[in-house]
Amino acid sequence: MQKKCLLLLIVSMGLLSVVTGQQHKAPDFSKLPGHPRILLLKDEEKIIRTAISQNQIWAAMDQAIFKECDKIIALPPVERIQIGRRLLDKSRECLRRVFYLSYASRMTGDDKYFVRAEKELLAVSKFSDWNPSHFLDVAEMTMAVAIGYDWLFDKLSLESKKIIQEAIVKKGLELSFDNRYNHYLKATHNWNQVCNAGMTYGALAVAEDYPELSEKILSTAINTIHLPMDEYKPDGAYPEGYGYWGYGTSFNVMFLSAVEKALSSDFGLTQVPGFLSTAKFLRSMTGPTGLCFNWGDSGMRGHLSPAMFWFAQKSNDPSLLWVEKDYLKTSDFSGFTNDRLLPAIMIWGKGISFDKIEAPSQNVWTGQGANPVSIMRTSWSDPNAIYLGFKAGSPSVNHGHMDVGSFVMESDGVRWASDFGMQEYESLESKGMHIFGRTQDAQRWTILRMNNYVHNTLTVDGQLQLVKGYAKIDKHSDAHDFSYAVSDLSTVYENQLASVKRGVGIVKGEYVVIHDELKATDKPATIKWVMMTSANVEITGKNTATLTKEGKKLFLRVDSPANTTISTWSTQPTTNYDAPNPGTILVGFEVNLKGSEENQFTVLLIPEKAAKKAKAKIKPLKNW
Repeated sequence: MQKKCLLLLIVSMGLLSVVTGQQHKAPDFSKLPGHPRILLLKDEEKIIRTAISQNQIWAAMDQAIFKECDKIIALPPVERIQIGRRLLDKSRECLRRVFYLSYASRMTGDDKYFVRAEKELLAVSKFSDWNPSHFLDVAEMTMAVAIGYDWLFDKLSLESKKIIQEAIVKKGLELSFDNRYNHYLKATHNWNQVCNAGMTYGALAVAEDYPELSEKILSTAINTIHLPMDEYKPDGAYPEGYGYWGYGTSFNVMFLSAVEKALSSDFGLTQVPGFLSTAKFLRSMTGPTGLCFNWGDSGMRGHLSPAMFWFAQKSNDPSLLWVEKDYLKTSDFSGFTNDRLLPAIMIWGKGISFDKIEAPSQNVWTGQGANPVSIMRTSWSDPNAIYLGFKAGSPSVNHGHMDVGSFVMESDGVRWASDFGMQEYESLESKGMHIFGRTQDAQRWTILRMNNYVHNTLTVDGQLQLVKGYAKIDKHSDAHDFSYAVSDLSTVYENQLASVKRGVGIVKGEYVVIHDELKATDKPATIKWVMMTSANVEITGKNTATLTKEGKKLFLRVDSPANTTISTWSTQPTTNYDAPNPGTILVGFEVNLKGSEENQFTVLLIPEKAAKKAKAKIKPLKNW
């Protein structure tokens, strides 16, 4: 065993030198606590019990976890049933069950939770493998088994410990040195964060019996996880969007929290520029309706994030939890128990004083990076506030769509301008689709929800946006009378148009403007402007339409020197692989440009109460 660990040590040292140019100090295991050492040390349950006794929210959350544990007890252990190329749903369910049951066991000492957790741990430990060809499956399963092994260590029999420990090492840790599976070490996206976190939990769990292996796992993780963390620079915008923030960033926080607890150091990683700022990004991404700005591969529904409580504690900024506080106003906490990381909220949130959570001071948040965004609102507390999210960036980013220049918009408690977000992967892969290519000719861009045809942006002559293109937020303002963002989108339409610039803004807190300035190449071009909506659309004039939903109205008005006529188009698929899109429609217009012609057009989105106030005269973008 010692020889094998030494070999792994040598191999991984070579790997580290390739992956990263910077080397952090190796973790010091000499002062490693005994079990439990992951996230919550021995006797720290008392702190959580105190928080529960003093705060109704934590008492309700604690009870929700226990009620879910009682449901889990009646279920059979997860089975190794692979769906397509993934075992991931089984790994995630195992993590959810083991984390919940281990929490309940530690908080009460009740053997019924321990016995059921041990049954789950032994069942998955006896799987033939944890599907290393899709290493996320291994990572989440390793984290699950590591938490159970560590938190229940004193109760597990020697025989159970042997079985579980061997599974952690053989089905998890050792495979992280296999070049067939460890490509995540060079990744700059969520795979790196999740896999390094999973391997780290496994290493911490078995550290006393596999010191060389565990130290090397930890060193590798500490020296490579900075790759995705660097992607938060400079302001905290997460390139993969809301949904994958909940995945990658949450596991990054699980990693940092565990390392800091066990080794008394975060190795300077929380000081990576932009990382702590990303909590403001996520807070801004949820609108007054509770729906998120769901660009890229993201669902639309916002959700409670345990990781936000870690950020609030680390930044000493309770206002980061303004949106989370709103989620917690519900009387039914059972809706949170699908989150496999939920018990961590009891660790990270235990010191939060909810009466100190005040509304953020800024109504506009703008972040640059690989996928820059600017998010504006007229109020944090008014459910009828205007909310406007605008995205620049590039389709080339992991989980990206051809949505550069797209926007979402809310007012009066209604999402008017929407984004479909992601389509479930297996629904596409089961039909033979290759959905993760990022070249211009990748099959990914034949999928309706991923190309630019149904995003709230421009399409030129029916062509796709250019994958190699990139747009930043060129200027922005948070002024009360006119908050806005402007982006030059030209590289995304290279050789389609000579110049493309888009500005979006909220005028005097009353209505939204979308302003485009275009110049054709030496060839004529047809530009299609669309906005996807789930509202009913009535075309009321050549340049006007009325959107109606939930008894509310929004007026759409186009002002352009070009000849434009508002139209609608279906969103229904014409292939056997695209998902259906019931209850949605595209509204917009087309503009024909002559060769080298310049033109501009302004679209106003006007809530009913501002119908008489909105003016179409908008300054050129250079004067914004």
